[in-house]
Amino acid sequence: MSDVRQHAEDIHAQFSDHIDLEVEDVEKRLTTLVDEYKVPMDEARRSVTTHYLDEAGLEREDISSGGSERAQVEDVDEPEEWIDLTAKVIELWEPRSDSVAQVGLLGDPTGTIKFTKWAKSDLPSLEEGGVYDLRNVVTDEYQGRYSVKLNSTTIVEELEEDLEVGDDTSEIEGALVDMQSGSGLIKRCPEEDCTYVLQNGRCPDHGEVEGDFDLRIKGVVDDGLDAHEVIFDAESTEGLTGISLEEAKDMAMDALDTTVVADEIRDRIVGTYYRIEGPTFGRYVLADEVEELDGSVDAEELLIKARSM
Repeated sequence: MSDVRQHAEDIHAQFSDHIDLEVEDVEKRLTTLVDEYKVPMDEARRSVTTHYLDEAGLEREDISSGGSERAQVEDVDEPEEWIDLTAKVIELWEPRSDSVAQVGLLGDPTGTIKFTKWAKSDLPSLEEGGVYDLRNVVTDEYQGRYSVKLNSTTIVEELEEDLEVGDDTSEIEGALVDMQSGSGLIKRCPEEDCTYVLQNGRCPDHGEVEGDFDLRIKGVVDDGLDAHEVIFDAESTEGLTGISLEEAKDMAMDALDTTVVADEIRDRIVGTYYRIEGPTFGRYVLADEVEELDGSVDAEELLIKARSM
């Protein structure tokens, strides 16, 4: 079976209960994108899926990827995966949108993770301190922070047991030796609940959009033994560099080039020692607290070491 045919059958299985759809129609759309327009398969699949979501009047969270796998919080390191999770509700927050019924923090022995429950899902309420078996939830990601979303296909079962919650906070000290692509002034999709970073003005789910500016650093910190990937959001980036989002936008406008922001940030921070503390999500440490330490380092020499690990 060809790769295109397999993807077509997977998409057909997702939508066959919602709309009248033939596998051949899906395969034709994928083939056109991949063969004629040279679109990568992952992007072609997202584009075709979005087309059928619109046609069916569904949201992405309303369809399963074809079977969930049992996972723990530490296993969540990719968006748009369907998993089963047993977790304790650590904290509930006030939703900021009418489309959200509940939002809060879940935990298991391997760490903690944010969850969102959609209002339209019509699921039972989760209570703080309660332990639940959550089947068929979908993972999401924003600035390296992974989360799970409860949707209309999720099954919620309260368990008569307690669950120990692990501590997933990391503290590292080392030299910031590299900045990865996607650092500096970026644009995100403006659609509600979509956090994708735009690539050439395109969102994988929503196509060409105007986008909202954001500021971040994806850095590599070398502690002498290991290289750690660290994400600094807009607030921590401003604290680290002294450059605010508005100032970054002004810099880019003056130069007619957004890359000047990343270049300026790199000049200010690469080669400097920091103590960084924050939660670990997948392979990323999210910088909540940052302290500059005395000393400097030959960043190029340490970067070569970091990349060889």
